[in-house]
Amino acid sequence: MDQARLIIAIVLSVIIFVVWQFFFVDKEAMRKPVSKSQQPAAKTETVEKPQPYSPKIEKPAAAEIGQAAPAVVKSEKAARIITVDAPLYRVRLSEKGAGFTSFVLKKYREQVDKNSPLKELIVQDGAVESVLLGFVGKSLPALDSAIFSTQLKTDTINVADSSRKITFSWQSPGGVVVEKTYTFKPDSYVIDLDVNVKNGSNQPIKDRMYLALINGLPGKGSRYGFEGPSALINNKLKQVKLKKIEKQNTYAGELQWMALQGRYFMTGLIVQKPSEASMQLFLEPEKHIEARYVLPETTFAPATRTQYSYQLYFGPMSISILEKVGHNLKKIINFGMFDILAKPMVWLMNFLYGFIPNYGVAIIILTILTKVLLWPLGSKSYKSMSEMKKIQPLMKEIREKYKNDKKKMNEEVMGLYRTYKINPLGGCLPMVVQIPVFFALYRMLYQSIELRHAPFFLWINDLSAPDRLFHFNFTVPFMQPPYGIPVLTVIMGVTMLLQQKMSPPMGDPAQAKMMMLMPLIFTVIFINFPAGLVLYWLVNNILSISQQYYIQQKYA
Repeated sequence: MDQARLIIAIVLSVIIFVVWQFFFVDKEAMRKPVSKSQQPAAKTETVEKPQPYSPKIEKPAAAEIGQAAPAVVKSEKAARIITVDAPLYRVRLSEKGAGFTSFVLKKYREQVDKNSPLKELIVQDGAVESVLLGFVGKSLPALDSAIFSTQLKTDTINVADSSRKITFSWQSPGGVVVEKTYTFKPDSYVIDLDVNVKNGSNQPIKDRMYLALINGLPGKGSRYGFEGPSALINNKLKQVKLKKIEKQNTYAGELQWMALQGRYFMTGLIVQKPSEASMQLFLEPEKHIEARYVLPETTFAPATRTQYSYQLYFGPMSISILEKVGHNLKKIINFGMFDILAKPMVWLMNFLYGFIPNYGVAIIILTILTKVLLWPLGSKSYKSMSEMKKIQPLMKEIREKYKNDKKKMNEEVMGLYRTYKINPLGGCLPMVVQIPVFFALYRMLYQSIELRHAPFFLWINDLSAPDRLFHFNFTVPFMQPPYGIPVLTVIMGVTMLLQQKMSPPMGDPAQAKMMMLMPLIFTVIFINFPAGLVLYWLVNNILSISQQYYIQQKYA
């Protein structure tokens, strides 16, 4: 009785978790967004003054400041688009704002189809430009619509064998020059960004400078794993759900990096020397999200130049790549409450892939290794279940004899357990232990970029997506598009049913019927899970059935 209740409780917990993730998480994310105009002035201005990072400040010659005048570009001039073509990416920069209007990754595609377009990291709706610079207090009002100039004579730059620099310059009517210098490297997703503010006027400027990352809102997939703005503040990862921005949109502390992250890719700003700063977030309803890296208030004295150094990372969220970047950027990959289990699994899966270049096979081997590790616990559990099966006739007699006296019935059943030295909860241990492993794999297989568009065999050409044999042009209840036959999921459901029949029958007929429905319920839930996760569960079921059959024969 107790065993049945615990099994049902565990299974229902799994179902509730999955259903909640599927139907409710982040459904409110698009409601009541905070726009820049709604941001309270007090929040914008209150940031602590201390700065561990001291910007490089030097006094330029008067002639140098005067030479900045040719950088003035009249607003009537059309902004050029500069294209930088590197081995890993192709980026377009606009002279208006000197920011990114497009960033295409050459090693990734939008869809699994080989003819699909290359992966674009910046939403292309004609209104988004990222990596913009500004001042919170609008001390340089013309900067918001400024057209920068560059000395480039061509509109295309190839970055093949060595790094290339591009400097964009703009001068205000009062003589303040703002420069943005990008350094593109041939073998890295990291781009260096140097910002220079030259105050050629005779008046000090007191304001808070910011750099902004702007992109489209996260997709519907955010309910399975986090997508949105994140930052490493005081050496702790802060991930902000969109629905929470209305209540709090400013996060201050020693900020090391900030980013707009998706399921597999990110656009991020890295601070070379972490300092006290803040991340401010703004939403444009149903359109864009903006994350600002805001510096403390700074005074730019006349005839001085202040320089800031940053790095940009626009690329895949791969643990191996982010480790090479440094700056603790790898912390952006977080698999939730079971992160401590998921990351070793990612490492082991990639290790296996190095020997057998098929992630489906790697998942199978990973499942076998996990099963071997848990084999002693499983054997003990299945032995307990086998002993439970032996005493079923005696339990049936007790229930019949004391069917009108529940208290006496439970006392006799517990006495029976003691007589035969059976732990009624022993059969539940594999399920209890497997739940953390399942959720760790659930997050890992959903978020790991290694599985994105990774083929297995035959019709399974993407282990990160649900398996579908054939495609139907009509909707299927409970199934997300594309619609087709979920072969792996159906087979998995059959193995669950077989495993259920091998388990000791429940004494309570209502509980027995409910347990027999569990394989069907799980099959319906799993039809929208990534094929890699279904493959793990299927292989694990097959191994469990084999182990259970062996133990039952051994102790028959």
